[in-house]
Amino acid sequence: MQKEKAGEYAIEMLHITKRFPGIIANDDVTIQLRHGEIHALLGENGAGKSTLMSVLFGLYKPEEGTILKDGVEVKINNPNDANALGIGMVHQHFKLVECFTVLDNIILGVEPTSRFGMLSKGEARKRVLELSDKYGLQVDPDAKISDITVGMQQRTEILKMLYRDNDILIFDEPTAVLTPQEIQELMQIMRNLSAEGKSILFISHKLAEIMAVADRCSVLRKGKYIGTVNTKDVTMEELSAMMVGRNVNFHVEKAPANPGEVVLEVKNLTVASKAHSNNAVKNVSFNVRRGEIVCIAGIDGNGQSELVYALTGLEPIVHGTIKMDGKDITKASIRSRSKNGMSHIPEDRHKHGLVLDYSLEYNLVLQTYFESRFTDRIGFLRRKNIRSYSNGLIDQFDIRSGQGAVTAARSMSGGNQQKAIIAREIDRQPEVLVAVQPTRGLDVGAIEYIHKQLVAQRDAGKAVLLVSLEMDEVLDVSDRILVMYEGEIVGELDPKKTNPEEMGLYMAGAKRGTV
Repeated sequence: MQKEKAGEYAIEMLHITKRFPGIIANDDVTIQLRHGEIHALLGENGAGKSTLMSVLFGLYKPEEGTILKDGVEVKINNPNDANALGIGMVHQHFKLVECFTVLDNIILGVEPTSRFGMLSKGEARKRVLELSDKYGLQVDPDAKISDITVGMQQRTEILKMLYRDNDILIFDEPTAVLTPQEIQELMQIMRNLSAEGKSILFISHKLAEIMAVADRCSVLRKGKYIGTVNTKDVTMEELSAMMVGRNVNFHVEKAPANPGEVVLEVKNLTVASKAHSNNAVKNVSFNVRRGEIVCIAGIDGNGQSELVYALTGLEPIVHGTIKMDGKDITKASIRSRSKNGMSHIPEDRHKHGLVLDYSLEYNLVLQTYFESRFTDRIGFLRRKNIRSYSNGLIDQFDIRSGQGAVTAARSMSGGNQQKAIIAREIDRQPEVLVAVQPTRGLDVGAIEYIHKQLVAQRDAGKAVLLVSLEMDEVLDVSDRILVMYEGEIVGELDPKKTNPEEMGLYMAGAKRGTV
């Protein structure tokens, strides 16, 4: 039996102000969450959405403002206080212990014990599996976090929150790494949770998702509150204009591809799996030519990550060959591949894209710091040159940070961290650009810009290999689509002649074609 709730609102964040060095992340923001509603929070990268939710979850303490739960003022000094109040959060950057199992991460902090104080995982495992089945979040409770895909880590985070029976649920970019099918399932989960009386705050850059699932939407821009609207009363175009302050083109404008000679050639590539005894990539062959964007599509966990690791030198291969501009790079080092013209926008920006405790400017020269323009003959860094170069990229790619070039990468918003990686990799003028989920966590304005950059690379005669879980991105940006299923390429599709339904059949393994 639910306890009687006081007032209309489950949560009220009134006049919240949160400052960081050089920036006001939240500037007098007020958000009110009704009981049982799905309330979307929309804004550009760095608009202050995640900061505001981190204040609600007790990760940050605001300089000004009050928080009310069921009409009563509460103090939330840390996440334990938030959990005690029934507030749970799925973070954009996962808060998981990599050397622990999925089950250990889910029960961490609320470990079940026997009468004698011994850890008792049996009931916890049973409950996790029940939740997993109920909400379609299939996970292996015994798998280590370090061995599972980003998508599986996302599911673990969601299960961690559901396991605690929270009634205020914060989803920070929950669909960023999910497949179209998984996104639809998550949308239904959110509707079911809302119908059960749970109140949901949902941060997303994906306007279609907000329109499909949210009851109301509040918009932030540069830390300030712009307004709250009922989603049934607005269009996506109106929401995007509220968010970025201008109209956004949702369709990628590009001329027909004019492919040249082969730049990247992959033959009979097989890559082992860390998670199981089977190979993750099985005898895969394909090529990418100058002046085209080839997209690897598929449901997360079907070998795309291992394929990219092999191409970029992060993982060894079992057998096969990789050639770039006719040169065999199968056993070449990462730096060698980089110097020979390969750029890599990685799937996991924290693990493979940035050194989080380095400044923004040092992250922007990670691939090139040893060049003569940045290091003198004795080996000392030319700091003025690095600063000047970094400021140029910061302006060109609109990378927003509190203290400019000297900002610690860790303190930047996820979207601006992604912009920094994209700026670094594209500015190197690569012969082959391997872009994995390049628009993950970016707002519509930034997505529009990144898509233009990918097309510009193609039009400049570069070879672009795009790996994406976004159906719209796959169909809109690519010139050729290769679908992976269980480590194999099961189909080659023309984006002009296919549709999401046909692609979904290939991605699910229900249809195969000759490649």
